[in-house]
Amino acid sequence: QVQLVESGGGLVQPGGSLRLSCAASGFTFSMNAMSWYRQTPGKERELVATITSAGGSTNYADSVKGRFTISRDNAKNTVYLQMNSLKPEDTGVYYCYAHRPQRAWGQGTQVTVSS
Repeated sequence: QVQLVESGGGLVQPGGSLRLSCAASGFTFSMNAMSWYRQTPGKERELVATITSAGGSTNYADSVKGRFTISRDNAKNTVYLQMNSLKPEDTGVYYCYAHRPQRAWGQGTQVTVSS
């Protein structure tokens, strides 16, 4: 079955860094564009970053441009989100999403940015 498993979340101080990973299985990962979303209680799920299937094009939310980098390793069926210069407003549950044809979500990993 299709599975997306996020890891790498945790508690970090403002200004710190984390790298999230999303391990995919059960489909041809190299054919899918992939995204990272995040969600804070009381807010809609927000698109953070997207990467095309070959990794040649990326897009970022304005709030994370210059601080976050999305990348992928198709040989490892894994997509990453490198998060630097973290701010308290980056706190939330981060979800991995596989675009068409799967349209599948991971379970999420918690990121908390706090002193």
